[in-house]
Amino acid sequence: MNDVRPFRLETAQADLDDLRERLGRVRWPDEVPGLGWRYGAPLAHVKELAARWRDGYDWRAAEAEINRHDQFVTEIDGQRIHFLHVRSADPDALPLLITHGWPSSPVEYLDVIEPLRRDFHLVIPSLPGYGLSGPTTETGWGSTRIARAWLELMTRLGHDRFGVQGGDWGTWISREAGVLAPERVVGMHGNGIICFPIGAPGELDGLTEVERERLAFRESYLTEQYGYKLIQSARPQTFAYGMADSPVALLSWFASVYHEWSDGGVDPDRLLTTATIYWLTNTAGSAARSFAETPDTEQDTGVEWELKPATVPTSISVFPKDVLRPIRRFAERDNNIVGWVEHERGGTFAALERPEAFAADVRAFFTSLR
Repeated sequence: MNDVRPFRLETAQADLDDLRERLGRVRWPDEVPGLGWRYGAPLAHVKELAARWRDGYDWRAAEAEINRHDQFVTEIDGQRIHFLHVRSADPDALPLLITHGWPSSPVEYLDVIEPLRRDFHLVIPSLPGYGLSGPTTETGWGSTRIARAWLELMTRLGHDRFGVQGGDWGTWISREAGVLAPERVVGMHGNGIICFPIGAPGELDGLTEVERERLAFRESYLTEQYGYKLIQSARPQTFAYGMADSPVALLSWFASVYHEWSDGGVDPDRLLTTATIYWLTNTAGSAARSFAETPDTEQDTGVEWELKPATVPTSISVFPKDVLRPIRRFAERDNNIVGWVEHERGGTFAALERPEAFAADVRAFFTSLR
């Protein structure tokens, strides 16, 4: 099945009424005063977001904004794939495949579409099992399978050679596309990249203060924030019931991540748009299943996996509050790093937080390759 069909987001009013009704009868938990974010999203913060979601947020405006861009769906390897395909006015523009991470969607890139389309034909899919791609129906949708699906998608769109860009888990998927088809991928840009020390002799010698802080953050992440991944990778089905039945459960889970993995620059309405997409498509549980497929989970549980070297030219933009805070010497071990940009502000959702800086980095890197 190779057909690519136009798609338009059209939400039934009954679904919005149901969401609003649920938001109006929340059973709130208690909390210990004075803890702030130490135990997770504070009650006052979630109440404020939920009240805005119910009475101040305009989903129809968000829906219209998404629909201003050409969208399509197709089926690849038995899975529905939704994507934006925004063509540049320049017929010779480089195709650029952008992959989001968790808990995200193409909404993350709405603010950079216009500046980037001057130089690129943009292809921005929803990950399998996430949002408008709908739930997955089987296991196995790890980074390699998704990368293969992305290569098939670009073939169907007539893009023989193209660049790839990714954030969060999207960096790994983008990297995999380059590993699988280096003759097609002209370069890879990531805001962040997954890399870490492997215990080799002397690899920690001469680290700068900033690099040591990044290693320390990795340790604190594993002890304080890794619960997101452990729960979703170990018991995603049990986790899914609360996400499917309670919009506030979903909202609080996402709000915690957007707070802890960002630099405070995410527009609350962008967060609510992403939460609404996951709620309407009932894919928070399906997206959680993808955590059982990620490479570091496989490593943690003892399943053998091989890190294959990536040869395509790669540039990394490092944002200080990103959950991925790479150290260049570790990234260079298995990647062809030709560019490295350190930013003073920003986090995991760079296209939302620092759209101008994000777009400038992407444009500069791929321009240098051409």
